[in-house]
Amino acid sequence: MSGEAPTRPFRPDPAAIALVAIAVVLNLLASLWMSRQVHDWLPVQASSAAPYVDNLFALETGIGTFIFLGCACVMGWTILFNRAPKYDMDDGAPIEGNLRLEIVWTLVPLLIVMAIAVHAIQVNQVLATLEGKVRVSSGSEAVAVAGSAASDEPVGPIQVIGRQWSWEFIYPEGVHSTELHLPVDRRARLELISMDVLHGFYVPAFRLKQDLVPGSVIAYALTPTREGRYRLRDSMFSGGYFSANQTDVVVESEDAYRAWLTDALRRPLLPAANAATELWQLRQERGDRGWATVPPAPPPLVHVDADPATPHDA
Repeated sequence: MSGEAPTRPFRPDPAAIALVAIAVVLNLLASLWMSRQVHDWLPVQASSAAPYVDNLFALETGIGTFIFLGCACVMGWTILFNRAPKYDMDDGAPIEGNLRLEIVWTLVPLLIVMAIAVHAIQVNQVLATLEGKVRVSSGSEAVAVAGSAASDEPVGPIQVIGRQWSWEFIYPEGVHSTELHLPVDRRARLELISMDVLHGFYVPAFRLKQDLVPGSVIAYALTPTREGRYRLRDSMFSGGYFSANQTDVVVESEDAYRAWLTDALRRPLLPAANAATELWQLRQERGDRGWATVPPAPPPLVHVDADPATPHDA
């Protein structure tokens, strides 16, 4: 006869199962609460694309919170209740060959990553087809929509010109400006142009970003949905003073937009102010020390110049 003791069948501890279940439920509630806080962290939603981007970020935040809290709780429980005794220098028991556990920790991350990927692809598809499409249910409705298309024509195209380091916007009416004006709830068509290096057209309140590539004219469209003044930033490192390459996007009513265009055309063309030029001149006065950089491009001639002191919503 063998001297080995008979192996006892594994019996799960009901108290341990209940404790894990409670911890999972609390983790889910905390993750759901955290995902709902996302909208308070981000700037105001000011474009038709913003809700889709925010919901995707909220999903990723909730999943990340659940994983973080789950790992932190397991490590905390181990440290508090399953740590080795003092002066115990032995290695842990060699645990291997648990096929079920290996399948679980392979499938769970795979499913999480695939869920995020599928949702991200859906959001990208929505953003790609968000502008310029109208769904109809009958031929007569299609004729009616086509007959009213003249009133729904998009604004523009507005040329968006990026330089080292200033923005210029040229409207079909002939207005030149260093701040971008758009009518609310109207699709705006933009033509993005870089005069020198890579620039990034980025309005955080719109949740939209597009690179300006030298030698290319990039067609772009967006629909602002909230009146206000929002910050446009150069999101690409375009040289020493790229942080000064900021201006405002003013979203206003259709009447206010038309009145602004009319008033702007009455004004003379004058050189725009440029914070980068002031910084460059200060550098020259101090002996042109520090990292090498190029002089800012000459300021554009505009009818309306942005006032950097004007407060903005986001």
